[in-house]
Amino acid sequence: MSKSYKVKFWKIRRNASSKKPSYVVRWTVDGKPFSNTLGGSELAENFLSDLRQAAKNGEWFDTDMGLPQSMLKAKNSRTWMAFARAYMKARWPHLAPGTRQNVAEALVAVTLVLTTDRKGRPGTAVLRRGLFKHVFLPEERQPELDGQAAAALRWLEAASLPVNELKETRHARAALEALAVCLDGTKAAPSTFRRKRAALHTALEYAVELEELDANPLDRVKWRPVKSSNLVDRRVVVNPRQARELLIAVTYIGRTRGPMLAGMFACMYFAGLRPAEAQGLREKDCFLPVQGWGQLTPARTRPQSSKDFTDSGRVFEERGLKHREDGEDRPVPIPPELVAILRAHIETFGTTPDGRLFYTRGGGTFTSDSYPQVWRKARQLAFTPEQVESPLAGRPYDLRHAAVSLWLNAGVHAPEVAERAGHSVAILLKIYAKCLDGQRGIANQRIEMALGEE
Repeated sequence: MSKSYKVKFWKIRRNASSKKPSYVVRWTVDGKPFSNTLGGSELAENFLSDLRQAAKNGEWFDTDMGLPQSMLKAKNSRTWMAFARAYMKARWPHLAPGTRQNVAEALVAVTLVLTTDRKGRPGTAVLRRGLFKHVFLPEERQPELDGQAAAALRWLEAASLPVNELKETRHARAALEALAVCLDGTKAAPSTFRRKRAALHTALEYAVELEELDANPLDRVKWRPVKSSNLVDRRVVVNPRQARELLIAVTYIGRTRGPMLAGMFACMYFAGLRPAEAQGLREKDCFLPVQGWGQLTPARTRPQSSKDFTDSGRVFEERGLKHREDGEDRPVPIPPELVAILRAHIETFGTTPDGRLFYTRGGGTFTSDSYPQVWRKARQLAFTPEQVESPLAGRPYDLRHAAVSLWLNAGVHAPEVAERAGHSVAILLKIYAKCLDGQRGIANQRIEMALGEE
């Protein structure tokens, strides 16, 4: 490819050889003539104006194609779908299964709207399935391509906009609007939108890094989603008496499932473990003395993800602790009450061959659908009808919120609470700000004492 800044333009002329009105734009690059015939005078004027503007901006022109640098870049730009496929392939080895799924969901939604009005568009469900199964999964995981999916992908490949088109704000806004709604057309939760927007923003930063875009187009869109503070609602936090009543009620649910899960829920309340951390807890992670305080040292979690996005192809896959390096554990002192519960649990149920304390009848892991069902039934046994209708301990995860709130209100220093809960101090104080009871009165007393000192 040769470059030249020697460009000369000619007046637009009517194409006399065409039956339909058309107009010819003519110019030369380094003495070599070029032309482009367009179907309307306005189109021709706009094209010539773009050429003149490029020359005025000091862009070089390609002597083989006759186009300026900016137009040549747009002409050679790969489609958004091709870029998104390549991006997912490059990022796959470095992402956790849940993050892979979130990125794929965001890319699917955006790819469906970054298309031209090409005729023969297949149904949205068919296009979505084709993208999920045949574009954003590794080749070895893709099922056999049937005729319907093949036709959908052919249409997408032909209709997908060039990446360079995203420099137009209208396309970037369309992408954000696609992320702001659920599959049924209802408004997505603010947290869901922010998570998917972050995934798209990172993908576009990758395009900037590859010089396929000059800047991230999302930064130019004036979009103000509903703010969400992520603060823990104090109405979900149970007191110790309510927590114990719930744990007792759990043991009455089912023949073995409830009694098995009671120990897991107890770990979430007395030790502040996340559900996936409790599910990954092994006997060797537990120090359970006959008397006094013990300690749990979780090192692995068993999060649930779509098997399409896990490395093993299974729904549950062991991973390291959240916000920690792989292999790094987190010691959590536990009170004698939980020590006694876990000792009794191990004596009654034993462990799996790999040492896990909490498991299904077949030795598997409780799904994110199964253990909440037990929890809902336990709430109905332990609570009054008014409490059942309230947010109080509405989810098993609220036991963890109750644990952290209890520690903070007991006066345990924030760094110690953050260490036990696996949070940073800043995040801890931010999300539990509304769950701190009585702190204002204590602060007033301390200020009053300080003011009285001479």
